[in-house]
Amino acid sequence: MSSRVLLVGVARSTRQRWAKAEALAELAALTKTAGGTVVERLIQVRPRLESATLIGKGKAEEIRRICENYRIDLVVFEDALTPTQLRNLEDIIGVRVIDRAAVILDIFALHARTAEAKAQVELAQLEYIKTRLTGLGVEMSRLGGGIGTRGPGETKLEVDRRRIEQRITSLRRELNRIEQERQVQRKRRDAILEIALVGYTNAGKSTLFNRLTSAFVRVSEQLFATLDATSRVYQIHPQVKAVLTDTVGFIRNLPLQLVASFRSTLAEIREAELVLHIADISDPRVESQIDAVNENLALIGAGDKPNILVFNKIDRVFDDAIIARFRQHYPKAVFISALTGAGIDKLQEQICDFVSQQMVERIFIIPENRWDLLTRVKKVGILVSEQLRNGKRRLKVRGFPAELGRLSKAIKRAFT
Repeated sequence: MSSRVLLVGVARSTRQRWAKAEALAELAALTKTAGGTVVERLIQVRPRLESATLIGKGKAEEIRRICENYRIDLVVFEDALTPTQLRNLEDIIGVRVIDRAAVILDIFALHARTAEAKAQVELAQLEYIKTRLTGLGVEMSRLGGGIGTRGPGETKLEVDRRRIEQRITSLRRELNRIEQERQVQRKRRDAILEIALVGYTNAGKSTLFNRLTSAFVRVSEQLFATLDATSRVYQIHPQVKAVLTDTVGFIRNLPLQLVASFRSTLAEIREAELVLHIADISDPRVESQIDAVNENLALIGAGDKPNILVFNKIDRVFDDAIIARFRQHYPKAVFISALTGAGIDKLQEQICDFVSQQMVERIFIIPENRWDLLTRVKKVGILVSEQLRNGKRRLKVRGFPAELGRLSKAIKRAFT
């Protein structure tokens, strides 16, 4: 049975109420993804936060009465709560209290399918819980059932700080091993252009990934449906290919524990030569989402990467004036529907333009009868011109510097 949930937000002024209302709307979507039913939302305007309960004892008692009247069994705060505030609020309200970060961690646990994703989520949850041991108190025994309790589970969480630290050390060791394996894999493909898809959660990255690569990555309307970085070959040109990677979605104020534990997955973004920033133009909060993604990219050290802003889901916008306004404000952006394929040709043109700027031309001279070397040259890049003279082939090839460098060494080895 799903939890009946009350959402609570605190605005510092009346002018901030609208921003807080939008934040609660997003929190409602997160809660739904986690399996909860939002019964009511409450915004308190409070210039100064109360250290013991955040909202003050009087408001906490009001929430207790609301929970009793509407049979609410979980209160979720949009604001981050300290261990002391968690304990005090639960004592007054009488039902379980969590904050937004706990909901996000719970969703990650719900959607983790591979061993790597499960280890990353468990590490993030344990890091989060470790700082709240003193505040949780007897509530530790209730973990393992409901929103904000998935993941490591009851048997792993009913331990003392020492055993949690041991588990954290073990998970870090495992994730370091996985990260080293990823680095080896990246070195093997370092001669190939790498493109990363990034964006706010549920912006349509996986749908675009499937369209560009003919893959069948799981697509879902749920938030954070993609947790694992998935890479496929993307054929940009008959002689030019790239590695396209679908990555985990971002969100405003992504818990730092997740950023830290997903570092090997997020490294795919840092290592990419080009970032495709996917934004959902049908979402009224799209511009703030773009800002949130840019903040997250800066946080992981990828803020200065060359990027193409891609407004997705134009098939869901029925007012042409909206698209016209965004075209004016973002003249370099591309407007597409990954679902219907509209605008994909324009996106591919921009990708080709970027790729072209990265390519250089080199001259290779090989014996006329060395068909094996000719085949290899054609596989590495685009053959611009070919001349036969005195039993030799003079080939002008356009390609990526790293690949052409390897080709040059291979040709030299063929004659030594």
